[in-house]
Amino acid sequence: MIRFFYNLSPNPMKVALCLEEMGLPYEPVPVDPRKGEQFDPAYLALNPNGKVPTIVDGDVTVFDSNAILLYLAGKTGLFLPEGEPVRGEMLSWLMFVATGIGPFSGQCVHFRHYAQDGGAYATERYIYEARRHWGVLDQRLRDRPYILGDTYTIVDMAAWGWARMVPFVLGEGAFEDLPNVKRLLDAINARPAAQAAEALKGRHTFKAEVDDEARRFLFRATQGAA
Repeated sequence: MIRFFYNLSPNPMKVALCLEEMGLPYEPVPVDPRKGEQFDPAYLALNPNGKVPTIVDGDVTVFDSNAILLYLAGKTGLFLPEGEPVRGEMLSWLMFVATGIGPFSGQCVHFRHYAQDGGAYATERYIYEARRHWGVLDQRLRDRPYILGDTYTIVDMAAWGWARMVPFVLGEGAFEDLPNVKRLLDAINARPAAQAAEALKGRHTFKAEVDDEARRFLFRATQGAA
């Protein structure tokens, strides 16, 4: 059985969706970043970057959510496009989520909600870049139901993890300018696998407060930690 180290943030949730879609048996193992559990030596031995998610599948360990999606798709042969031209699109859009939507949305959340010193320049930059990346995806979805066309793939799963958080990333009303992203989100949310993934919220309890202790673990570089 796959051991799935997770919390409820966007990157682990896209893996939860993928595991559920593929019908793979897994054991969810909570890692609470606000308690610093990602820095436990046993966990760092699996993922030296001290982030979630990570999976352990027998003697195979994979970390980084998008690497995990590719690994699981390769393992099962499911939710992958057929043909080299579409495979090229798949890799391009998966990396677009991995290196664009995810990081810029994450930094936008940090500076909008958690930065304590204002940081007006950084806030405006990340709001702009997050909005721009989501706009690129919305345009891509303008004339197709899924990111690669008519077929639901791991790329849509990757986007779903973050699409759930668009109002928190960009503010209430953000979907008014992203109707096609909202349509994709609604379509995936209606799938039983998405509902099963969301049900993980009831399996374990994670610390909700972003207090001084949580800030030390979440934002170590700005809290005086080495």
